[in-house]
Amino acid sequence: MKLVRTEESIGQVICHDMTQIIVGVTKDARFRKGHIIREEDIPILLSMGKEHIYVWEMGEDMVHEDDAVEHLVAACENEFMNRSAVKEGKVELSAMQAGVLEIDVERLLQINSLGDVMIATRSNHSVVQPGDKIAGMRIIPLAIYRGRLGEVGKIASASNPLLCIHPFSIKDCTILVTGNEVLKGLIKDTFSSVIEQKMAAFGVRTNEIILTGDDPQDITRQILRAKQEGASLIVCTGGMSVDPDDHTPGAIKASHAQVVSYGSPVLPGAMFMLSYLQDTPVLGLPGCVMYAKRTVLDLLLPRILCGVRLQASDVAKLGAGGLCLQCQICHFPNCSFGNGSL
Repeated sequence: MKLVRTEESIGQVICHDMTQIIVGVTKDARFRKGHIIREEDIPILLSMGKEHIYVWEMGEDMVHEDDAVEHLVAACENEFMNRSAVKEGKVELSAMQAGVLEIDVERLLQINSLGDVMIATRSNHSVVQPGDKIAGMRIIPLAIYRGRLGEVGKIASASNPLLCIHPFSIKDCTILVTGNEVLKGLIKDTFSSVIEQKMAAFGVRTNEIILTGDDPQDITRQILRAKQEGASLIVCTGGMSVDPDDHTPGAIKASHAQVVSYGSPVLPGAMFMLSYLQDTPVLGLPGCVMYAKRTVLDLLLPRILCGVRLQASDVAKLGAGGLCLQCQICHFPNCSFGNGSL
């Protein structure tokens, strides 16, 4: 950039937006960065108090915003994504496939900490549908030093982008309903219908609903049978507390499923269990899933249905944002529940 007298700026390129304020009439950018100053602009600029102006002075080590933003696109764009045209150094990405958006938040922070560049995204682990906007990025100044773009490339590039959309891959599940009171017909099973609805929302069909009672051996046997018959997801409902009659956690362990986590820092949903029998997720759902509108299941189910192999750390991170406020009118996922996790 170089500083020139406004009267001598005709033909020069403005380096930043210039706001014109007319009380009660307007407060907006009168001239956008990149605007080429014309003779008729001079009186307007002077009336805005601009006696001197920073104008563009291109050097070999500088890159125009429209070219530079391509480096940010390369740092983000991945499979199943569509990009907009460049406009004033800005590009937006949208989803082409239903799934879950995963973000490398540590590297995103590194890029946003460089200065002169910015990338804004949806919350990590967001469920997206085709056409949903997922990210926007732009170069802050009209031009940027090549060295800064090199720093971006060292953090992320087309071969190792920040963003990823995992398509939904699990299409069926088997539900095991525990509780002798249900098996004996003393009360009606109201748990499985809740699970069926949540699964159907993601296009997952229910293969079978099995009433196991509280017999841990039968629960284990039915888990193994469901696995043998090819179930992609096995869900055990209830019997997850420390009550002596609750045998579901022990039955899941007895199936030789690898337990990732028994317990979660989420309310409702503290007694949730996540495990894997080879590659098949086996979930132990606490009773709150039956009656609470949103629980830990709503936070983890989309990622599970994408075939993402979750770790204990993924569950532990749910604590920030893991408190559902149980609002009278539920706005999930457009609320704080689950949106504090990284």
